[in-house]
This record gives sequence, structure tokens and C-alpha cells, in this order.
Amino acid sequence: MNAFERSLAKSLGRDNLARIQRVKVGIAGAGGLGSNCALFLVRSGFKRLRLVDFDLVEYSNLNRQFFFAAQVGRQKVDALKENLLLINPKLEIEIMPERIEQENAGEIFADCDAVVEALDLAGSKKMLVEAILNTGKLLVAASGVAGWGRIDDIKICRVKNNFYLVGDLVSEAAPGCPVLAPGVNVAAAKQADIVLSYFLRSDKLCL
Repeated sequence: MNAFERSLAKSLGRDNLARIQRVKVGIAGAGGLGSNCALFLVRSGFKRLRLVDFDLVEYSNLNRQFFFAAQVGRQKVDALKENLLLINPKLEIEIMPERIEQENAGEIFADCDAVVEALDLAGSKKMLVEAILNTGKLLVAASGVAGWGRIDDIKICRVKNNFYLVGDLVSEAAPGCPVLAPGVNVAAAKQADIVLSYFLRSDKLCL
């Protein structure tokens, strides 16, 4: 246990920290939701992550994603791993710079205990949910995080015992309704909180 983990254990308790450090979380997408959810999970004590995204860091990502200007042009999963290791250098992070398709979604996350859906397109979100939903893994998806001034509309909906949906379920990114840091971070934090609560078997999810 390193200094970061010893400090965190004072808040969580050693048993709770050990429990969540055994969990492997797959994160589908390393953009606004995925990069920030990974950040929150690592700060909460999760240690085993699989990051999957084929995309590169662009300047247009820096307004809401957990990247920095010096990382523009790099693979997102590679840059994200680097940033997360700055918080806890003992993380066990697997990176896969691949596009998630219907044919490989199940295999990519086969040994994960939980999957966070953090993809951009509605069709891709639906595909991943269909691939993971009946596997028994915890699945946390998001829909509707664009715009501003309506953060309180971003809710948690429990669809099944192992499937949660975060968002206002309405807003889509469009001209005049961009995806911005406040909404993205609130949704990503709620996704991470669901994962944390689920594996700590907390009753703090007020649904």
C-alpha cells in the first residue's frame, strides 16, 4: 500500500479499499465522460481499469476532458493512463486503442466486473448496452448531458439491478447546446459514484 492508498484507507477503511481494489472496471470511451469517470474512480481507490478508445486527443477536447495541451495528438487511452498514474503510480491499467464494435464488445470487457458506457453516439451506446446487459456485470450508461443551467436535471435511473442510466435523457449535443465541462463532470461523477456504491454495497443511492 503506497502513501496515496494509506491516506485513502483512513477515509474508506482498509477493508473497503481492499474490496474495491479487487474490482476491474472497463471504461468504454475515454472522452468527456470516460476520462473524468476514470479520474473519479481512481481518486476513490479503484486500481484495476481497462480503458478502450481509438481516438486521439484534440484541442477541442480540452474544455471538458481530462487531458492537457501537451498531449494533443496522442492516443487518448495512452494519455489518460499517464494522467491517472500521476494520482496513484501503482494502478493496474490496461489500454486498448480500439474501436468498440458489436463483434468485439463482449470480448473486450469479458473479464471486467463493471462497464462504464462513455461513448458519443446513440447507436454505439445502444450496441454496448445490448452486448453487456445480460452478462451480470454492473453496467452504467449515460444519456443527455449537453447544455448548461440544467445540471440538477442529470439524474440516476436504475433500469435493472445491474443497469443504471445517468443523464437528463433528453438533451443532445447540437448547435446552441454544446457538451460542456459542468454537465459532463456531474454525469461522470454520478457514474463513478454508482460504481463505488455498488461494490461497497452502500444503501446511499437514493433512487
